[in-house]
Amino acid sequence: MKIPKYYSLPALIREGKKIAPTVGTVTFDLFDTLLIRRIHDPDLVKLPVARFVADLARAEGLNWNQQQVQDLRDDIEKRHRRETGQKFDDHEACYPYYMQEMLTKIFSDVADEALFDKVADYEVAMENSMLVPRGELVDWLKELKGQSKNILVVSDIYLPARYLERFVEHAGFLDLVDGVISSADTFLAKASGKAFPLLQKKYNLDPARWLHVGDNPVSDGLRPLEFGIKALVLHDSSEKRRKSVIRRLVNYSDGRPFWRGRALQQLMLPLEYENKERDDLYVEGYSFLGPMIGAFVQYIAERCMNENIGKVFFLSREGWTFKRYWEESIPHLFPGRQLPATEYLYVSRMALAGASCAYQGLTRKNAEIVFLPSGNSDFLDVCRVFSLDPEPFQPHLARFGISATTVLSHLHDGYLQKNRIHFTEMLDDEEFQAEVRRQTRPANDALMLYLVEIGFFAQQDVALVDIGWRGTIQRFFHEAIAHRDDAPKCHGMLFGATRGIPFPTTPENAIEGVIYDKHRFDFAASSILYARDLFEEACRAPHPTLNGYRLKDDGEYELIFRHTDDEIGRAEKEQDKNYAPLQQGVFDSAERYSAASALLGYSLSDYRPWINYLLVSKLAFSKTREILNIRHKHHLDDFHGAKKVAKAHAKLPASLWRKSAIALYCSPFLRLRLFLRHMKDRLNE
Repeated sequence: MKIPKYYSLPALIREGKKIAPTVGTVTFDLFDTLLIRRIHDPDLVKLPVARFVADLARAEGLNWNQQQVQDLRDDIEKRHRRETGQKFDDHEACYPYYMQEMLTKIFSDVADEALFDKVADYEVAMENSMLVPRGELVDWLKELKGQSKNILVVSDIYLPARYLERFVEHAGFLDLVDGVISSADTFLAKASGKAFPLLQKKYNLDPARWLHVGDNPVSDGLRPLEFGIKALVLHDSSEKRRKSVIRRLVNYSDGRPFWRGRALQQLMLPLEYENKERDDLYVEGYSFLGPMIGAFVQYIAERCMNENIGKVFFLSREGWTFKRYWEESIPHLFPGRQLPATEYLYVSRMALAGASCAYQGLTRKNAEIVFLPSGNSDFLDVCRVFSLDPEPFQPHLARFGISATTVLSHLHDGYLQKNRIHFTEMLDDEEFQAEVRRQTRPANDALMLYLVEIGFFAQQDVALVDIGWRGTIQRFFHEAIAHRDDAPKCHGMLFGATRGIPFPTTPENAIEGVIYDKHRFDFAASSILYARDLFEEACRAPHPTLNGYRLKDDGEYELIFRHTDDEIGRAEKEQDKNYAPLQQGVFDSAERYSAASALLGYSLSDYRPWINYLLVSKLAFSKTREILNIRHKHHLDDFHGAKKVAKAHAKLPASLWRKSAIALYCSPFLRLRLFLRHMKDRLNE
């Protein structure tokens, strides 16, 4: 008996449309026909479920790991299939039966219906995350429904029909089908041919006016033909090729960590009608920045759970993006574990700088930080950064022979070393420091009220998550709270730590760079230094930057935000609009990242080789059109002053991402030359 096979979906649908007028009923296989899987092996979906059950067991004080749970499930399912095979032609198993038995063996009396539903719901969610409706077949379903055809979905699988209906509903075409049938409910499957007489009797069908569509040459081809049903079998070569790619990537990743990140990206790819025409920036956000941020927040979650860190505070405007990504990915990635609480903290360098001086005064090291940006040159810049009124300091300045406009930075014309020495001597003066503390105390008091209100001091250990780079925000923040006996231990986790100035690490206050850290030699990861502003602008929150904390007359506090109606504010809005597609791509990747990473069972350490490859290829050896398209148009840095640097220091270091289009297109070996220079600089650090 010749089985009608079609090697592309359009060819099968064309033939189906020819046959459709002669039939009243069309039955469809579900998996690999109406729905395709992102992963090549459907059994891989069971792995995160085993991890979920093991996490639930450990929460109950039971000593189970993922492999033990998976082995137990496999053994019970195999036994159920053998027992079914003794009574029926098809060796099928029924999910509720064997999963209830498995849960009872693990949890004993705790294994009630609620626990089973919890596990089943997670398995359905994981299945749905890996299933994609075939757009062209769904379109044909709509056409058949419009022709009043009787449409049934039939599947040989261990899941009863009530679960399959949830897959169809999630795929968006449950309203197009008249029934969903699973072999798990009756143990009569398509494979033996017994499902078709059952359907005929249940729905009063005429085999002569019946068309069946599927992908298995026996179950969906030979068996229906034997029963007198017309059949079409899909052998989609493009789909087989796609599955072979993900199969190879997953297999390679077992022994070659580089491919683990590549497998992650492959599982995140949009398929079928998900694959729409997108803005180039959206694509970069989805495929480049998204997985990197996903691995970053996954690391933070794992670290917090392993070290019992009770709460994660996301700092500054970049933290807003990290927190949103966390909320859309981490709960789905670790559903069986107790995650730390999260909070978005309104902070900035400018807001915290003054508050950090309320008890310790203005330290030498903090004063030096002011002059790291080349645009800052004098005491007025010190006052701007630390929110000080310069007028009351006039007598103190006069005592030390300097003025508010005396040049204190060697990068500017008029600099004299003796003036910097006088400035340092003034920092050691108690009367000067008393005025600093007097002016900054209200800001610190307002900050304390804010932190008490959000429960910051109720924690023993907190994670402080920020973009980086020098750790200035955490430095100022910890100095602002250090006077309190109930200040928690602060674990700083930065996206990148450039450590341009030594950080005051103590047992109570430490930082680490997660994606890049200067203290951990990782040359490929250092490519992030090519375009730090890109990451800041891409992750920036939609609200204005915080300028400070104000203590109101009634004893309450107020957050003071920067006005956005000036030239800088308008430029920032323009930048936000420009990067909107990129940010949307980042957020849209969160759900796909959590599903793919949960299935693969990998973490940042596994993805790091691939992330490093992305950093080098995207930042150090990026194409010209990528640079012109991705790089930011405006970058706001309130910490940086507006003073002109002396001509001798005015030349900026060569940077690929600041080059003109002509240089990017025409300069020979530009990327290689800059990469070798970057290598030399890193090795000489």
